[in-house]
Amino acid sequence: MDAKGWVLTAVEKLGWAGEREIVRWLDEAGEELSRLELERALATLLAEGKLEQKGELYRRATPGGAKRAFDALFEE
Repeated sequence: MDAKGWVLTAVEKLGWAGEREIVRWLDEAGEELSRLELERALATLLAEGKLEQKGELYRRATPGGAKRAFDALFEE
């Protein structure tokens, strides 16, 4: 698994998590990433729409397909 995969897995397991929590989870999983690798992975995942950011916390982005389908169904 690449750095993005590890970071995404960590965020999925943790829910809302900051960089420290992500690094701690990765360390416990036996995966070491430098701060630069972590920052690049987070930036890439944010740009791809796979993560959401609120302040210094990250979480898995919620899929919008179901909401769009629901809204389209009851569109006036």
